[in-house]
Amino acid sequence: MSVRTDFDVVIVGGGMVGALVAALLATSPQTKALTVAVLEPHPAREPLASESMDLRVSALSRAAETLLRQVGAWPSIEARGVCAYERMMVWDGDAPASGADTLWFDAASVGEPNLGTIAENRSIAAATLACAQRAGVTMFHSALQGLTLSPAVAEVMIEGRVLRTRLVVAADGAKSPTRGFAGLCEPITDYPQQALIAHLTPQRAHGGVARQRFLATGPVALLPLADGRVSLVWSTTPEEAADLIACEETAFAARVTQATEGVLGDLTLSSPRAVWPLRRFNARHYSATRSVWVGDAAHLVHPLAGQGVNQGFLDARRLVAEIARALQAKEDLGDARCLGRYARARLAENALMGVALDSLYRLFTARTPGVGQIRRQALGMIQRMEWVKGLLIKRALGIS
Repeated sequence: MSVRTDFDVVIVGGGMVGALVAALLATSPQTKALTVAVLEPHPAREPLASESMDLRVSALSRAAETLLRQVGAWPSIEARGVCAYERMMVWDGDAPASGADTLWFDAASVGEPNLGTIAENRSIAAATLACAQRAGVTMFHSALQGLTLSPAVAEVMIEGRVLRTRLVVAADGAKSPTRGFAGLCEPITDYPQQALIAHLTPQRAHGGVARQRFLATGPVALLPLADGRVSLVWSTTPEEAADLIACEETAFAARVTQATEGVLGDLTLSSPRAVWPLRRFNARHYSATRSVWVGDAAHLVHPLAGQGVNQGFLDARRLVAEIARALQAKEDLGDARCLGRYARARLAENALMGVALDSLYRLFTARTPGVGQIRRQALGMIQRMEWVKGLLIKRALGIS
């Protein structure tokens, strides 16, 4: 006997990843008949044309862009202003930017138009959520207040109501309340670093190039923005981050110029500054009884390669594909077989990415004698191996 439900799927969290899950479910031919709800107490709103770009931006891979185009969100994101970058340079802090060991990635070398696109987080979330709602997804401006999971049905408690559903998708971030209610709390590892973000105006045009220099305290990156500015992501010690936040604007800009070896000339601060902690996490379980985790609720990685949201988007793609597969096979979409297929595939993939990025972080922050020379030689060796660079580019684009 079938169990009465209010929705087939309830998604907890309407950020970028949760919004994409909703939009994919509502627009994909195999799943669009499902009834879907999103819980998000503070949904992103479409920014006004007069508003400056928000500090939080993401480097979207080709796979991520394709998914956003698929659900119809890309035109709104693009209208807000996106910047495709065709090249990327990476160099060690102990070597000159103009040296032979600087690593260059070029989209043209693999016949691609670009290496990725820098876009504003709130625009991505707002546009994708709007597409989901236009396709019939129901929004609840409510926070999760409780959760009961049973083999027959999941019950989602919000203010004044209980929603019965076949599947709960947790897309509610690193501190995921859903994990807590499900009894799956797991420790998150803190890096001894914080990421400082700001936008700066460069003296010289960025030329659609993303730049990253590895310093002793962590990587500092300048990402190109559509308005000609650059987005700074500086991962450093909490002490230096606090000092950088507190120092006078001109002094701050001078320190960023020095940290990036003046590759874009003098930089001028053109936004507020913000800082957030860096953490690493990969859940032991991506699914439980009638529930599944995606995005930061399932994994966190160091931002040095800009892969966080791209991993989350690949979670969304795989989850919707497995739900479609279950429907085609007349399986229950909340069944352990369907959720297990998703969990096994994405847990392994995300674990591999997490280990790789953590290893890079440790390599480039190691101060052991001789390691610096090994780092520089490794970058130089990769620079001279076009086939290796090609593989790395395709991997980052999500087209390998």
